[in-house]
Amino acid sequence: MKTARVLLLTLGLCLAGPRPSVQAALPLAEIIKQAIVKVIKAADLVIQREQNKVIWLQNAQKALENTMAKLKLEQIADWLEQHRKLYADYFEELARVKQTLAFFHRIRAVSLRYYALEALYQRTWTQLQQDPTFTPNERAHMNRVYRGILQASGENMQRLLLVVESFRTRMTDAERLALIEAAADAVEKNYEDLLRFNQQNLEIRLGRAHSQREREALRRWYGSSLP
Repeated sequence: MKTARVLLLTLGLCLAGPRPSVQAALPLAEIIKQAIVKVIKAADLVIQREQNKVIWLQNAQKALENTMAKLKLEQIADWLEQHRKLYADYFEELARVKQTLAFFHRIRAVSLRYYALEALYQRTWTQLQQDPTFTPNERAHMNRVYRGILQASGENMQRLLLVVESFRTRMTDAERLALIEAAADAVEKNYEDLLRFNQQNLEIRLGRAHSQREREALRRWYGSSLP
């Protein structure tokens, strides 16, 4: 979880810093990408660890059930009374493990959506920079808009980092879930904003095409970046 704290600090400093020129969004995108990858890896490790716990607990449950099956009817009540706390601890731990698994499966899914957004941005911005019909001023405007989307994405990514870090602190499950779902809703909005802006840029570019053949070629070129 130390990595999560470092990434939170790095992201915070980057998002709070000054806004440089046209290439500025690329370093920010890379920092966000690194944060996403770290969260996904952290989620994978926790999921693997907690799944192993579930297997162990389920095996323990089978052992208890096998023991009960060997008891005579009159012995079961006494045996259950003696092992009541063991059963209570077992079910409490199993519920906790399953809840943690659910959290990290959701964190991983939301992180993958952020990863898709960042990849779409990288691909689109590379395409736009290679298109000679856009002026430096137009590219500067695009950069400002894309950076705004990335900044919003980075701020939302911080929520997931906070959730990962929260397992070392006293955050309630309800608070964790609220942060995860807020990040999930936000990434969908960020993604829609990115697609909408890509569509606007394509419409501008299509308006400058000299033939239907050129327009079709442009649609193929930008196609993967569109809704």
